[in-house]
Amino acid sequence: MNDPEREELLELYADIRVADVRDGLDAFGLHFQGSMSPSIRPLWRTRAVGIARTARYLPFDGVIPRLPPEEYWKWHRDYYKTVCSYPWSKEIEPGDFIVIDASGVSAGLMGSDNTMGCVRRGARGFVVNSGVRDTDEVILQKVPFWSQIISQSVVQGRLRYDGHNIPVAVGGVTVHPGDVVVADGDGVVVVPRALARGVIEQARQIHKDDRAARRRHYEALGLALDDTVRD
Repeated sequence: MNDPEREELLELYADIRVADVRDGLDAFGLHFQGSMSPSIRPLWRTRAVGIARTARYLPFDGVIPRLPPEEYWKWHRDYYKTVCSYPWSKEIEPGDFIVIDASGVSAGLMGSDNTMGCVRRGARGFVVNSGVRDTDEVILQKVPFWSQIISQSVVQGRLRYDGHNIPVAVGGVTVHPGDVVVADGDGVVVVPRALARGVIEQARQIHKDDRAARRRHYEALGLALDDTVRD
């Protein structure tokens, strides 16, 4: 997508809930497509919207050498360059949502340092079908992250890079580069790029109706209006 199209979609989806997008997909008969498995959960209560940038990692199937500690740490450092690299991180554009298929391996491909590096480049959020580590810091840094598990382990001897900017499968959903990703406390939903405008038209109407109905409840109960019900 060209930049104007990206910006348009990001703006259109900016304030829409996962539930609204889910209903919008239903309007096109996609009742069983787009929603990632409930096992993909937010690390902390937040929301994010972005354009999918994809990467895939496979289980490591090589030999882990037996080395003394001083030599092990050199192998550990070289592993990031030769086995489990992150070439996609250098291509991040503002508004990207990082979608990683890590084959369900219990390893923290992303953690407190490299997530922040991606955020500096413009990443809006992350979702991975395996683990994230350094979670206390990731939460403190307010990095929007959805994962299948929390993992203590690093990638050495566990994962290897396979490819990026390709279709991936995360949480039971096929995600193509350029799809729209919406995530909040209800989980993660993915909208195929070709349907993005049609789905958001339905979702925005659903969201508008919900705000109006909930506002009436607030007013009847004498509650102070908040941003979820204000026009």
